[in-house]
Amino acid sequence: MSVLVFADSSDGKFKKSAFELVSYGNRIAEQLGSSLTVATINHGDAADLYTYGASKVVNVESGDLNGFNAKGYAAALAAVANTTGANVVVIDSSADGLYVAPLVAIELNAAYASNVVSDLISTAPFTVKRKAFSNKAFSNTEVKTDVKVIGLAKNSFGTVENPVDGALESFSFSVDGGLGVATEKVEKASGQVTIADADVVVSAGRGLKGPENWGMVEELANVLGAATACSKPVSDLGWRPHSEHVGQTGKPVASNLYIAIGISGAIQHLAGVNASKVKVVINTDPEAPFFKAADYGVVGDAFEVVPKLIDKLKAFKQA
Repeated sequence: MSVLVFADSSDGKFKKSAFELVSYGNRIAEQLGSSLTVATINHGDAADLYTYGASKVVNVESGDLNGFNAKGYAAALAAVANTTGANVVVIDSSADGLYVAPLVAIELNAAYASNVVSDLISTAPFTVKRKAFSNKAFSNTEVKTDVKVIGLAKNSFGTVENPVDGALESFSFSVDGGLGVATEKVEKASGQVTIADADVVVSAGRGLKGPENWGMVEELANVLGAATACSKPVSDLGWRPHSEHVGQTGKPVASNLYIAIGISGAIQHLAGVNASKVKVVINTDPEAPFFKAADYGVVGDAFEVVPKLIDKLKAFKQA
């Protein structure tokens, strides 16, 4: 079995998840005793991927895929998989990845195992460990199809540097009959850490009492190099943009550290952030449901606790 990993990029730079996937792909190829190929789309510089062991990189060159299109990406990845003889295709669990992976599985007549959190439990039969029941349990899943598509959960494997002298190959691709979709350009905020790529997320809820008090949340996030997020009621009230809404009905979070300020912890919110490795809660209500799910909790007024935390972190960084 050969392994194909899709290294996604944005604004000319590889996403952090791409390096984790290459690290994971190397491990899977090692377990299977096979080779690893990394696929990119319209990204002609693979030097960063070589650092993580991508000795063979295939860059899909396509004028049809200058912007993200799930159907087009899936067709391109399936074409690379067929050309390279890949039996295992690994894709991340970002919003784009969750859209693309099932379409790749359809193209390749493959089974799709989502939310995978470790290397293979077994190679014969091919068995993976997956998150289940909104991250509350794990499932060992046997994949029986000849071709397998794996969706790797964010921050589940980590990055492992393995520098190699890699080679970059070009693969020309065009979408038969066109994409059949209309595209619209949306300007994104620049210079900010995104929730999808953040190792640390600082989130707040209605306990902040109003949008005018979000300055301390942004300052804490800035000190930590974190992304800012919010609960659903906050985005519904218009205090923060909907792009910052995290939870089961918003963006899922699987950061290394998740700090919840003034969020009680509704079940939908907890389900969406439960995959974070360390959860810290700051709330005045000691009976808030979030405390039961938290690794660390501070019972106190956010308007007193957060400024002191910012001061201590600044002093620590300057020491």
